Amino acid sequence: MPAALDALSAGALDWLGKNLEHFDPFAAGAGPAPQGRAKAALELAVLCACAARPDSVRGRLGEAEALVRTLWQDPEFPGLFAADAEWASPYALIYAALAPPGIDDAPRRAAVAGLAPGFLQPGGKTPYQRLEIRYYADRAGVAHGMEPYAELGPLSPLAVLPAGARAARDDGAPLSAAEAYAVTHAAFYLGDFGRTAPVLGPGRLPGARDLVARMLDHCVERYWWDLVAELVLTQYILGVEPLRCRSGAAAVDCLLRAQEADGSVPGRSAALRAQDGDPPAEYFRKAYHTTLVTALMALIVSSARPS
Repeated sequence: MPAALDALSAGALDWLGKNLEHFDPFAAGAGPAPQGRAKAALELAVLCACAARPDSVRGRLGEAEALVRTLWQDPEFPGLFAADAEWASPYALIYAALAPPGIDDAPRRAAVAGLAPGFLQPGGKTPYQRLEIRYYADRAGVAHGMEPYAELGPLSPLAVLPAGARAARDDGAPLSAAEAYAVTHAAFYLGDFGRTAPVLGPGRLPGARDLVARMLDHCVERYWWDLVAELVLTQYILGVEPLRCRSGAAAVDCLLRAQEADGSVPGRSAALRAQDGDPPAEYFRKAYHTTLVTALMALIVSSARPS
């Protein structure tokens, strides 16, 4: 593993491992609110499911994996997602998709049975929403009505936005933050977090790579650490070796400079960073997502590409 990625992943995984109580919605006083911690646990499960798997990495993820297994077998855990009506079905599907193998399946089956009527059908949903649902439904082994990836890829933000993106917006960005997140997440789903090559349609790959590089430059300049990590992973999914290109190498260096001595990346951006005087629960709320995404990126980008 290149030294830069090794330093990022080692520090981030150490910090996450020391703060697992904040991912547990049933831990007394850990904060944030139980629903917020349940969402954080979903993200932790993504890391456990997608991380590279050499023995040294699995050892550093062992306690996180144990927490995920415990939560996924607790029948009260999926009920925490029902508090937000808009996100109840998406979160329940993600929960079902990320269930560890070999656990009691009853809570997962109950969550799938409780999905809103029509949620797994394409009517009224954008291509991005259909792509997201297809990805997690496929992982969960749940029947759905979404189009194949070969049809959704050319309709996704990763394929469509490069064709229509202006040279720059008023703030100098080639994309808005919302558009950038749509691009990165579409890449995650189409590329199965680095395990497959996304199908974008004829001639679309160069434009996607160029747009991601330009947005990455913009985010590095403004210390948008969360998007920096996601865009580096997107480069990798698009077949680029980030450490061998200028934008990717600068992005990894940006994250290294942002990483604190304890291993955390202290916020989504420099403007939103946690402060040393923040209570532990508040520091966690601000720092966990970017730290986790940085760990995920470093582990995947440093792993061998599937043949």
